[in-house]
Amino acid sequence: MGLPTISLVGRPNVGKSTLFNRLSNSRQALVSDFEGLTRDRQYAEVLLDDDTQTFATIIDTGGLTNEDNIVDSGIQGQVLSALEESDVIYFIVSSRDGVIGLDLEIAAQLRRLKKDILLVCNKAEGLDETAAAEFYELGLGEPKLISAEHGQGIADLIDDTLPLLPNLEHIEDEEEVEGIAVAVLGRPNVGKSTLINRILGEERVLAIDLPGTTRDSIYIPFEREGQQYTLIDTAGIRRKRSTHEKIEIFSIIKAIDALDRSHVVILVLDAHEGVTEQDATLLGMIADKGRALLIVINKWDGLDDYQKSEVKRKLDVKLSFVNYASVHYISALHGSGVGKLFAPIIKSYKNAGTQHPTSTLNKILESANAGHQPPPVKGRRLKIKYVNQTDVFPPTLTFHGNHLQSVPNAYDRYLKNFFIEALKLTNTPLRIEYKSGENPFKDTKNELSARQVTKKRRLMQFIKKRKKRK
Repeated sequence: MGLPTISLVGRPNVGKSTLFNRLSNSRQALVSDFEGLTRDRQYAEVLLDDDTQTFATIIDTGGLTNEDNIVDSGIQGQVLSALEESDVIYFIVSSRDGVIGLDLEIAAQLRRLKKDILLVCNKAEGLDETAAAEFYELGLGEPKLISAEHGQGIADLIDDTLPLLPNLEHIEDEEEVEGIAVAVLGRPNVGKSTLINRILGEERVLAIDLPGTTRDSIYIPFEREGQQYTLIDTAGIRRKRSTHEKIEIFSIIKAIDALDRSHVVILVLDAHEGVTEQDATLLGMIADKGRALLIVINKWDGLDDYQKSEVKRKLDVKLSFVNYASVHYISALHGSGVGKLFAPIIKSYKNAGTQHPTSTLNKILESANAGHQPPPVKGRRLKIKYVNQTDVFPPTLTFHGNHLQSVPNAYDRYLKNFFIEALKLTNTPLRIEYKSGENPFKDTKNELSARQVTKKRRLMQFIKKRKKRK
């Protein structure tokens, strides 16, 4: 099970997004912000409490409560159903506007959920409890006075929220991930579940010709030729206009959780549609996470030779920013090309998880410097003294030296490509970090010896005598 979920709901212009930004950014704990993933919804994992290390996922449901989605009876049914998946709901109202009819309609619908709901009275800077007395008529208890814009009352709001969150100690353990965790991502109906069924050789996940039939992330452990795997089938991530079913936004969060827990990602594309805008967004998510990546073009057998050449030509252009990923052409329905995926999966896993010896990395660095000396920046030549590996999944190299605060992009690309080739990395991105050594004598006063003090005095006297003579 994932993190506790807090949804922000309310009519337009009451400050939902401002509160979202305050919670996610002001506490300097933004883990993942996927603004634009579904165009008008934002997700963030935030640290609510330092002492207990309590994290939660917050959702700005800005697009769910506009005038298009509200009818005479209140919020649309699918919005309420989505809110049922939340652990805590912040119902946000505006102290400047007072209680209006739309607030009453929303409150009436929210009360039916039998959820923990906090009535958040925003834009209340400088007001006391008596000024918010009218909001008691909403029937949701005591209003919490805040100013999201100025940060007032946020700490108290969080203190009131913490006891309402589920106790993670009593939540059942997450799905076990055995061996190589392979997440299968893609838009609805591109053939993710069919591919997994073909890999497993049995109908382990629902696969029918209906977009969006997978509603949760399904973890499927299996063994092949002595190697343990866990396949993760994720719900298809939809475009904005398709996100109307009741648990769609939570399916996206679960897909993101699956991405976090995976070692290798298979992104399934439809050969008939090529790379869509949503595919590019998914690729951006995968690249940001630094996951090893295989791109699978499904339904390949349905194209003629001309269509195949056109698809390949367009892929070369649109996939250039993930040029480390290998592309595989398959038919999940008929099984062609599926068996050939295991070798690159294993290789990707090893490439992303290998810890390379520091001595090997520094020999590569010597060769890189011999081939192309670091360029001067602002009159100072960069000096890279040594390199070591600081992380895996993805492999991360840290270069140490002088004046590395602004390494030119061209030289950064040169180093990255040089090390990728030397280490024979495939299907995994390589991350590079730079650390400049501090001058050990930066704040140290130079203490003179007695002999140096005497010499300095004689020199000063000599200079004074010369000035007098002139």
